[in-house]
Amino acid sequence: MEREAVLVGIDAGTTKVTTLIGEVSRLGDVNVIGYGIAPSVGMKKGMVANIDQTVNSIASSVEKAERLSGYKISSAFVAVGGSHISSQNSRGVVAVSGHKREVSREDVARATEAARAVQVPSNREILHVVPRDYIVDGQEGIKDPLGMSAVRLEVETHIVAGAATSVQNLSKCIVNSGVQIDELVISSLAAAEATLTDTEKELGVLVADIGGGTTDIAVFVDGAVYHTAVLPVGAINVTNDVAIGLRTSLNLAEEIKIRHGTANLADVEPEELINVAVLGEAAGQTIQRRKLCEIIEARMSEIYGLIREEVKRSGHAGMLPAGAVLTGGGARLAGAEVLARDALEMTVRVGTPQGVGGLMDQLANPAFATPLGLLLWGAHHLGEEPIGYGAANGSNPLSRVGDWFRNLFPG
Repeated sequence: MEREAVLVGIDAGTTKVTTLIGEVSRLGDVNVIGYGIAPSVGMKKGMVANIDQTVNSIASSVEKAERLSGYKISSAFVAVGGSHISSQNSRGVVAVSGHKREVSREDVARATEAARAVQVPSNREILHVVPRDYIVDGQEGIKDPLGMSAVRLEVETHIVAGAATSVQNLSKCIVNSGVQIDELVISSLAAAEATLTDTEKELGVLVADIGGGTTDIAVFVDGAVYHTAVLPVGAINVTNDVAIGLRTSLNLAEEIKIRHGTANLADVEPEELINVAVLGEAAGQTIQRRKLCEIIEARMSEIYGLIREEVKRSGHAGMLPAGAVLTGGGARLAGAEVLARDALEMTVRVGTPQGVGGLMDQLANPAFATPLGLLLWGAHHLGEEPIGYGAANGSNPLSRVGDWFRNLFPG
């Protein structure tokens, strides 16, 4: 029987904390063997607002996953979000070393490090330096330059940074809950791992992860990430609008939104009525369903408008043949796909996580794209040097995971 390594992903979002435990086979297949989902208390718009409450939420989620799997969690890949996330593209150039003039791993690492040497304010922390493309002696479009004869090596990278204090607060919460950090991964890249195909990435595609408090987006061009951003709006904004518009509680507003709501007004009959509970009125009230859906449609249109502006800012408006992939809990809202198609003026599909097996009964929906993507990210990057922010203690976490993986499968 194949022996397996175990990876863990933790996604501490605005509305829920999800911990997944996955086994990675020798062939790289990932199977979920445990999961824990707990209400998120202490997070606001993807960032830590209360450390003690956040630690308790994470610990509760971790404990549930451990109980289900029988596995003791020691370290995890952790999703990071929040509107403090920013990105830029950078190029690194080096001369190829060695008497054979062949590109080595050391040359690639030096080129990537040269690209990393950009001006970053002292209050910003680099999270990712993702190689996008290599140029060997002026020849562009090279994905793997190892072993090629060359004098000059250039690398195009995508650099993602976040506010140092926000990153440190999240790291502190994870460590205080008894878990070390293998790597921090921004939510949009994790969601992309679980929902995008290689063909979509090559053609050009937008992934929009509509979470509770934020919407994380990433633009992929020519097979690699080109632009990332986090918008400070999400599905909870829709719920808030419904609660205010119908004068009901947030919990009831969420239930009404899911049960009766749609973002596509064409699906709503003008005379259709629904009964909703109202604060201070025991009998509730009967309203036109269209009133509810107009509230939802207005806020979702605003979110899509912000996404459209971000795509324009990336310079790829009208240049993404594969269209947009919606994921996250907000993508489960009825009519979200139809409204997005009109608002973004491109083809749109809802991205359900792919490429993961095991205990997927409750997890095979867009709301869990990010934590499932963390497991895939970890499996795909095992044994590599860290390309971004690792554990808070400055250790080399991915090398540690890689060494462990190699020891597990000797030879």
